[in-house]
Amino acid sequence: MIDVQRLRVLRAVAEHGSFNRAAGALLLTPSAVSQHIAALERTVGHPVAVRSTRGVTLTEPGRLLVEAAESIAAELDQVRHAIDRLTAERPRLTVATFTSGGRHLLPAALSRFVAEHPEVELTVRESEPEDAAAMVRGGAADLALAYHFDGPPPVRPGERPGLDWVPLMDDPLWLVLPRDHRLADRTSVGLAELGTERWVLGCLRTEAFLRRYAELAGIDLRVAASTTDYFFAQTLVAAGVGVSLIPHVSLAPTAELSVIRIESPCPARHFGIIRPRRRRPQPYAQALTAALTAAATTAHTPTGERP
Repeated sequence: MIDVQRLRVLRAVAEHGSFNRAAGALLLTPSAVSQHIAALERTVGHPVAVRSTRGVTLTEPGRLLVEAAESIAAELDQVRHAIDRLTAERPRLTVATFTSGGRHLLPAALSRFVAEHPEVELTVRESEPEDAAAMVRGGAADLALAYHFDGPPPVRPGERPGLDWVPLMDDPLWLVLPRDHRLADRTSVGLAELGTERWVLGCLRTEAFLRRYAELAGIDLRVAASTTDYFFAQTLVAAGVGVSLIPHVSLAPTAELSVIRIESPCPARHFGIIRPRRRRPQPYAQALTAALTAAATTAHTPTGERP
C-alpha cells in the first residue's frame, strides 16, 4: 500500500524542485526526505524522481503519483471541512462568488434561502472562478457562483475529487460608447467597425477574451485603460477615454453613455454553479442551488434585448 505521508513528501519535492527545499517546507531533514522517496520507489517498483545538478525531475510514475497526491489532499480537506460542519453547533454553508454575479443573483437567492433555512450559518466569500473552483475542490466552500467566457467551464470533467458545473444563465456583453460617438445612434455594431477605437477594460480577464474576438474581426486591440471594476470603466467611457464591452448585469446606463448590441458572434459570459460531485449531496447546498436557479430564471435577459 502506498503511504500517504510519502505522497505528501513527493508532492513537496515536485512543488519546490529539490529535496533540500522540500525538507525545509516540511520541517524535515534532507536525509528524511530522501528516505521517504526511496521507500516510495520500493513500494511502486519504479523510480519517481531523478536528481541532478539542475534540481529534481519527476519520472512519469512520479508525475502520476503527484496527481494522485493532489487529489487525495483535496479529498482529505473536503472531509475535514465536512467534519467541522457536522460538529458545529449550527449547520454551516459557505458560498464563493464573483462580484458582479453575486450582486445580480445572490440577494434574491439568499433571501429565499435564509427564509427557508434560518438555522444555517451562512458565509459568503468573494472569489474569482479559478480560485472558487479550488475552494470547492478543497472543501473551503460548499458551492461557488462562477462564470466563464467561450469554451469549457472552469472545472475539468473526470477530475478527482470531481466537480460539477450547473449552468444558470448567459450574460451578453454590450458595447458602451460616449453619447456623442459616431456610432452612438446605431442599434448594433460589428467589432470590425471598431478597429480605430481605444478600449477601456472593466475586468483584467476580459483582455485575452477581447483579443480573440478582435483577431476574428481583423482589428488591433488598443487598450487605453485597464480597471477591475465595470462601473469605473463606464465612467471612463463617459469621459471620452475609450469604448468598452460591459456585461449586461453590470450596465449602468447614463445620459452620457450609449449602449449598443454587438453583432454576431456576440460575446457573452456564462454563469453557473460549481459544486462537488458527491454520493450523498449536501442538502443545504442543493437548496441554495435551487434558489440561485430560480433567481437566474427571473433575472435572465435574452441576448440581444436592449437594456
